[in-house]
Amino acid sequence: MLTLSELQMKDVILVEDGKRMGNIMDLEIDVDRGKILYLIIGIRGKMMGLFGKEEEIAVPWEHIVTIGSDVILIKKPKDPKLFTETQE
Repeated sequence: MLTLSELQMKDVILVEDGKRMGNIMDLEIDVDRGKILYLIIGIRGKMMGLFGKEEEIAVPWEHIVTIGSDVILIKKPKDPKLFTETQE
């Protein structure tokens, strides 16, 4: 079993090209079904959030290839959505 804090310490890597996406900031959970819907990943590129809000993208749980000891490998989202776009 993994805790959210353990998941947040792992780097999220694209399996297609080895690019580092960032780290998990949060999870979106369907509480009615008890399932994780999305990993919310903080995208690097801003200087530690100092020069504007760090963007977050939502990656569907189904895109996870594997969760390793120090990385999470994901399939590249075809149409990445900002986290705010997944909320209704």
